[in-house]
Amino acid sequence: MPFSFGVCLLAKLHIDPQRLPVDAIAGEPALSHERLSPDWLRERLARPPAWEPELPEDLRERFPNLRHAAVLVPIVERPFGLTMLLTQRTAHLSAHPGQVSFPGGRTEESDASPVETALRETEEEIGLDRRHVEIIGALPEHVTASGYLVQPIVGLVQPPFELTAESNEVAEIFEVPLSFLMDGMNHQRMSFELPNGAGRRSFYAMPYERFFIWGATAGMLRNLFHLLRA
Repeated sequence: MPFSFGVCLLAKLHIDPQRLPVDAIAGEPALSHERLSPDWLRERLARPPAWEPELPEDLRERFPNLRHAAVLVPIVERPFGLTMLLTQRTAHLSAHPGQVSFPGGRTEESDASPVETALRETEEEIGLDRRHVEIIGALPEHVTASGYLVQPIVGLVQPPFELTAESNEVAEIFEVPLSFLMDGMNHQRMSFELPNGAGRRSFYAMPYERFFIWGATAGMLRNLFHLLRA
């Protein structure tokens, strides 16, 4: 079932997504421990089975001229288990201020591929040198409510590495256990009414400690979850 992520709409309507009621919990079983290992991830991304992604396809009709972008989905190999590296955007940005995001951004003409975009933008945003990143695959392209066609690139990140947040864009860099994100019991479904009786928009959220992961980022994580559990 496709879900739309009305990030810009919520901002325009002055709705705080964290204050919306939870409609439902997705509730799929957590991934088994064996599926949360680097070798298993490499094999799954290299040879994915048939699976059905959740994509906000209706947004393609609203944005006939989508701008291209790519993000890195960085899975860190920690001794205690895999984690997902995420950023929180600064509050003053015009697009998605304060939101939790993957590192990444708009495609430049000089970028040879989405992989290059994701790695370049990650280096610029958080200072993660590409020599620490092993690209293992990609998730389906994702249309955002801000008019971007985003290609998520999945990479395994090998510590030790140093990070430096680009102060104009990134307020904080943090990690979340992959086991938490790959558990349907932690996936909340929320929705809000569009103005003028235009219907409802739905989105997923994955609150973790003091961070509220939602919108396109949660949607991409849902597709990673579906791919790994297929």
